[in-house]
Amino acid sequence: MSDTNDLNGRLDRLSPEHRLLLERRLAQTGRPAPAEPGNSGSPQARRATAKSPAPSLIPLGDGPASGQLPDLSLLFFSGDAAAEEPDGTNPYRLLIESARLADRRGFQAVWLPERHFQRFGGLYPSPSVLAAGIATVTERIGLRSGSVVAPLHDPVRIAEEWAVVDNLSGGRVGLSFATGWHPVDFALVPEAFADRREIMHRTIETVRALWRGERIPRTDGSGGAVEVSTLPRPVQPELPIWVTASSTPATWLRAADLGAGVLCGLISQGPASLAQGISAYRKRWAEHGHPGTGHVSLMLHTFVGDDEDAIRERVREPLTQYLGTFLGQYGSVEEIRRRNPGLDVREDDAAAIVNHAFQRHFDGSSLLGGRDKCLRMLADAAAAGIDEVACLIDFGVGVDETLASLSLLADWRDRHSS
Repeated sequence: MSDTNDLNGRLDRLSPEHRLLLERRLAQTGRPAPAEPGNSGSPQARRATAKSPAPSLIPLGDGPASGQLPDLSLLFFSGDAAAEEPDGTNPYRLLIESARLADRRGFQAVWLPERHFQRFGGLYPSPSVLAAGIATVTERIGLRSGSVVAPLHDPVRIAEEWAVVDNLSGGRVGLSFATGWHPVDFALVPEAFADRREIMHRTIETVRALWRGERIPRTDGSGGAVEVSTLPRPVQPELPIWVTASSTPATWLRAADLGAGVLCGLISQGPASLAQGISAYRKRWAEHGHPGTGHVSLMLHTFVGDDEDAIRERVREPLTQYLGTFLGQYGSVEEIRRRNPGLDVREDDAAAIVNHAFQRHFDGSSLLGGRDKCLRMLADAAAAGIDEVACLIDFGVGVDETLASLSLLADWRDRHSS
């Protein structure tokens, strides 16, 4: 265990971003998440010896969860758009069927991402189109972008498309906006990449104005000055807005300035960074005098069952592959060394690092496992200032298994709240 402890110590000295970079490079070896040296290979032995202390939102208590739980929603971001579905079905079957289930079981919303030309997330190039489809098979659940990559679009088109969805759904639309970060996405609008942050902020204000029915100046095809307003008129007089944030403090503050919610995750930031972001957001929100306290939605990978050891082994392979594809969007181990002079990072740590990534995510950054763990995680999330947990479910487990997991999670929540 001394070698493993040494590895964990060196990993802990990495920033979250750089740890992801390293894990990505080594995950490309294609190795499954292994047991650590000396394990017998049984689930119980792996759980006892391979698991290093994993940070949670706040330390998970030993007793039953208590207190109010956050709202539950669904979030999608498939890891490999080029791969066949586990059960050979239509790649959008899980999206449609889980939205129907969530609609019946009192989930708050379905979050739909935007990604172009990439295996990771590539099933979702157009969240408005998918939201329109879901609108026709559901009755009450919110339909939200998670996220619209604002610099890739004319704000007039954003307002038009989502006003259509608002009408189809009877007023259930909400939008989270993102700057985008992957250069390949910007093959659509390469000139927008450098100024993407400011473009996003301008886009939010323009979409809000159009949603309210205001007119904005444009130039028509003949070069003339015109003022345009969008049709159809949406059902909701004000558009619910979120900003997608990672560990960048300025993003949290700007969301509060705008009176917007925040959509965030733990996969690219640690619990300490998340807590700092929430605290800064609430403080800035109050300084502006906005009503309420804002809204924070946290993405967590989700798959639950009665036997936690069985769940760990069921998700080990698909989640390891998913994390490897996610991490594959980042740079190389050479970049980590360049940015961290003197840091002892070795290529031969590959097997243990892949295991470390899986264990860290399973134990402290997800709703993966049994009832007690997952309800405590939800209670911890509420105590940490999370208003809503967006359950990411499309990471490689079969459709029917995932639907059963969602039903069980809804049952646990209902019994806890009764």
